[in-house]
Amino acid sequence: MTTQTKETPQSTTHWTAHLELIAAILAGILILAAWLIGKEGSTTLSITLYIVAFLIGGFAKAKEGIEDTIADKQLNVEMLMVFAAIGAAVIGYWAEGAILIFIFAISGALETYTLNKSHKEISALMEMQPEEAWLIQEDGSTVSVATSSLTVGSRILVKPGERVPVDGIVIQGTTSVDMSAINGESVPVTKAEADELFAGTVNISGAIQMEMTKPSSETLFQKIITLVQSAQSEKSPSQQFIEKFEGTYVKIVILTVIVMMFLPHFLFGWDWTTTFYRAIVLLVVASPCALVASIMPATLAAVSNGAKRGILFKGGVHLEHLGTLKAIAFDKTGTLTSGKPVVTDFIVRDNVDTDQTLALLSGIEAQSNHPLAVAIVNYAEEQGVFKKYNPQIEDVPGYGIRAFTDSGEVLVGNPKFVGKELVGHFKEGIVEKLSNAGKTVVSMRDADGILAVIALKDTLRPEAVQAIKDLKKLGIQSIMLTGDNERTANAIATEAGLDHYVAECLPETKVEEMKRLLKEYGEVGMVGDGINDAPALATATSGIAMGEGTDVALETADVVLMQNDLTRISYAVKVSKKMQRIVKQNIFFSIAVIAVLIISNFMQVVDLPLGVIGHEGSTILVILNGLRMLNKVE
Repeated sequence: MTTQTKETPQSTTHWTAHLELIAAILAGILILAAWLIGKEGSTTLSITLYIVAFLIGGFAKAKEGIEDTIADKQLNVEMLMVFAAIGAAVIGYWAEGAILIFIFAISGALETYTLNKSHKEISALMEMQPEEAWLIQEDGSTVSVATSSLTVGSRILVKPGERVPVDGIVIQGTTSVDMSAINGESVPVTKAEADELFAGTVNISGAIQMEMTKPSSETLFQKIITLVQSAQSEKSPSQQFIEKFEGTYVKIVILTVIVMMFLPHFLFGWDWTTTFYRAIVLLVVASPCALVASIMPATLAAVSNGAKRGILFKGGVHLEHLGTLKAIAFDKTGTLTSGKPVVTDFIVRDNVDTDQTLALLSGIEAQSNHPLAVAIVNYAEEQGVFKKYNPQIEDVPGYGIRAFTDSGEVLVGNPKFVGKELVGHFKEGIVEKLSNAGKTVVSMRDADGILAVIALKDTLRPEAVQAIKDLKKLGIQSIMLTGDNERTANAIATEAGLDHYVAECLPETKVEEMKRLLKEYGEVGMVGDGINDAPALATATSGIAMGEGTDVALETADVVLMQNDLTRISYAVKVSKKMQRIVKQNIFFSIAVIAVLIISNFMQVVDLPLGVIGHEGSTILVILNGLRMLNKVE
C-alpha cells in the first residue's frame, strides 16, 4: 500500500478519511449480508450485494490508483489489488474478491488517519508576523501602514507590548526585547541604539524608533517559514524506498500473471481453462494484503501504546525513524529547562537584615511586569516575606529600576546601571562567580554601595538528567543547541550531563548544526518547544516537541511529548525498535507465504479457495503479531 502523503487542505483530508472508513465498514456489512444470503440459495441477490460492496469499498482506492497511474505513468499496488479482486470475481469467487477489497479499504482508511501530516504550522507562523507597522513620516507624525508596503530605510515606531514588524536597527531609545521567538532565550535582552532587531520579537518596556534594514521577504522570521517549508517537502529515504518497491513489485506480478496466461498452455500442454484459472489464482495469492497488514496493525498498536503513556506519534514513518536515531539535539529553554527564571541565590551586605532587604526589593519589583521581577516577587512570597514597601519608582528601559524610598534612592538592575566597580568588588567577586555558573544577576544599590545581589536561573527540568542517562544506555548521543551565551550553555550542559553543546544559535544556525549532525551521525532527532525550533524540528530525522510548546513547534514535530516528560523519549525509541522487529518478522513471514502459495499454484497443488485461505490466514497472523505492540515495552 502506498504511504505517500497527499498535499490536500487539512479539512478536505479529514473528511476524506472519514468517508473512506465509512465506505470500508459499509462494504464489510454488505459482504457479510451477501455471504449469508448466498448460503440460503439466493445467488443473484448475493452477487448483486457483492458487486455493491466492490463499488463502495473499492471506489476510493481504485480512483486513487487510476489517478496515480495516470500521473506517474506506471501501475501501482492499488491497481494490483483491484485486478486481483476483479479476477476472483471473473472466475466466480465473489466472496474472496470482496474480502480482498474490504481489507484493502479498511487499511487505506486507517492509514489516512494515521499518516496524514498536518501543515498548519506554516499558517501559524504567518499569524506571528505583524501585518501593520507605525511608519514615522517626515514631519515626525506616525501612520499605520501595511508591513508589506515598507521599504529598506523606513523609520518605524515600535510601542511597548508590540511585535517588531521587520528586521532593522534601533536608532532611538532603549528597551528590553523578548527574543524567545527567535533564539528561545527566556530572559529579555536589552536593546539600545545601533543594536539589531528581528521581526516577530516583542518590545517589552520602552518605545523605540528603528530603521528597516531588510525587505519583508528577507527577514529572519520569513526565513524560518521558508526553512520549515523546504525541510517538509523533502521525502524521507524510507518513503522513497517504498515508492520504488511498489512500482517494482507491481510490474513483476503483472508481468508474471500475463506470462502465466499463455506460457503454461504451450510449454506444459495445459488447457486454456486451467491456464487462465492458474493465472487468476496467482493474481489473488500475490496480492499484497499480508504485506500491508505486516506494517499497519503493528504501527497503530505502537501509536496507541505511546498515546497511553503521553507520547503522540504523528505517523508510522516517524515512529519508524525514532529507532534509527544515533543522536538527539535538545533546545534549552522550555525543553531541558522549565523556561521560567527562578531565584537561586540572595546575598545581602554584611550587617543588613535579609528579610527587610528582600521585602524592599519585592516592593520595588512588584511594580514591574518584567519576567525577572515576577520571579523575584514569587521568591519573596515563597520565603514568607511580603512586601511592606510601595516606593515610587522610575523604570529605566533596558537597565533597571530607580526607586525613591524614605531613606534615599535605591537602584535595582544590571551592573552598568548600579555601577560595575561596586558590583565587581561585592563579597569578593561573588557576582562574577554567579555569572560564570550561567546565572542572571540583578544588583541592588543604595547610598552606601551594593545592598544585595539576587541570582536567577532557568533551572533544569527535574527529569532532564535521568532522560539523558536513559538515552546514553541506548547508545544515543545528546547535544544541546541553544541561543544562550557560552557561559550559560556550558553550565546547563554540565549539569544535565550532555555530550556536546552549541551556544548562541539563531534558527538558521540550528538548521546548519542539524545538517552537520545529520552528516556526522546519519539519523538525528531534535527536541524543542519554540517557534525558533521549528526549522530544526522539520530538518531532523525525527522532530520531537514538548506538549506545552508553541503551536508551531507542536505542528512541525513528528512526535509530541504530551506530558512534557523527557524520559518518555527513551521509551518512544524502545517502542520504535520493537515495532521494527515485529514488522520485519511480519514481512519475512508474509513474503514466505506468498512465495509458497505461488510455487504451489504453479505445481497445481493449491486451488483458489485454499489459496485465499492461505493468503488471508497469513494476513490474520501478521495482524495478531502486530497487536503485541499494545503491551508495555520494557
